[in-house]
Amino acid sequence: MVKVTFMGAGSTVFAKNVLGDCIMTPAIEDLHIYLYDIDPERLNDSKMMLENINANSGRKDVTITATLDRIEALTGANFVVNAIQVGGYEPCTVTDFEIPKKYNLRQTIADTLGIGGIFRAMRTVPVMESFANDMAKVCPDALFINYTNPMCMLSGYMQRYTDIKTIGLCHSVQGCAGGLLRGLGMEEYVDTCKWEIAGINHQAWLLKITDKDGNDLYPEIKRRSRAMMDGEMEHVSEHFKYDLVRNEMMHKFGYYITESSEHTSEYTPWFIKSTHPELIDRYNIPLDEYPRRCINQIEGWKKQREEVVLNHKIEHKKSHEFAAYIIEAMQSDKPFRVHGNVLNTGLITNLPSNACVEVPCMIDRNGVNPCFVGDLPEQCAAINRTNINVQLLAIEGMHTRKKEYIYMAAMMDPHTSSELTMDETIAMCDDLFEAHKDWLPEYK
Repeated sequence: MVKVTFMGAGSTVFAKNVLGDCIMTPAIEDLHIYLYDIDPERLNDSKMMLENINANSGRKDVTITATLDRIEALTGANFVVNAIQVGGYEPCTVTDFEIPKKYNLRQTIADTLGIGGIFRAMRTVPVMESFANDMAKVCPDALFINYTNPMCMLSGYMQRYTDIKTIGLCHSVQGCAGGLLRGLGMEEYVDTCKWEIAGINHQAWLLKITDKDGNDLYPEIKRRSRAMMDGEMEHVSEHFKYDLVRNEMMHKFGYYITESSEHTSEYTPWFIKSTHPELIDRYNIPLDEYPRRCINQIEGWKKQREEVVLNHKIEHKKSHEFAAYIIEAMQSDKPFRVHGNVLNTGLITNLPSNACVEVPCMIDRNGVNPCFVGDLPEQCAAINRTNINVQLLAIEGMHTRKKEYIYMAAMMDPHTSSELTMDETIAMCDDLFEAHKDWLPEYK
């Protein structure tokens, strides 16, 4: 028997990908899925959807249970998938955007770094700590698979301050090389290219990309990218038009970054600047993008619910998410490589040892086996460290419950520090502490 528990199962579409993948993996035999959420209506929606997928899969060895009882959901679990969002779109995400706006600090996604990422982590860590405490009692050997952002802060906290085995997963790595090549009209290499990626979540680096014969593709990638940015190519793909930040970073620092341009623009001090508003149009930076997505998802859910939840004929095609592959590899002992977020135990030698890094990991019945990377190119490590500074200070603040570390994390943030003074940053943090007080433990 394999028990997979999904925390935050009200995220129906994501549950479809992760748990639908498990159902479509026959090697995960005698599969018991437990769904947990605090919203009974969305919990039931996910259960109905998965039952329909299972019925149409032809499998007879899968059971699906939905529960509001967290201990019931976790007891005896082999794998615990985490996809919670504490505070939701309203009131918390709205607050994460609107208060910084009063200080003329603009954001795009605000779920990974910066002031939005810090306070999102602060809301989430106490809930994840309670998960860890329960797991220590009822499923101490389970693997905790974290999909919730901010990935490095949350996974890093679990890895440093709990005894629960934790890997953080994202899907930016597996789509990186293919997306870059398609955007540049190099589709012929997508299915056969070889690549190496390492760094930190949402800021890992495409260190090497070759064709099937080992020929370096970077020179042609950079040639085409430069020509498109300079207006010298007749056709420019829509993908490329909205990926200008990452391409600019590649030309300035030598390597392409895994996560999207809207994300990357707010992890650095160079693109969202009140003193240079023309950069927003030049690089097609979508300010307030995450609230806009939330509104569209909320408005579109009624129609999508009919297609996903109430569709008795619904079938699932296996996605590119790593979770099911990890579960299969650990159960069958057939090794599989993923890119995971793990503690930097000497894996990337020019990044801090207490940082959470994103590196190749081999999975087998021994669990997660991270691979040694060595030094990143120095400029890549330097940019990573600017983000790691924020992550480590925020983790320290969440662990000690001391405001001073949260202030320091915000002051060290590349984007925030490029826009605000130290006193403005502290005042903004205090406004957010007050606005989020019902969602936070007490900070001294």
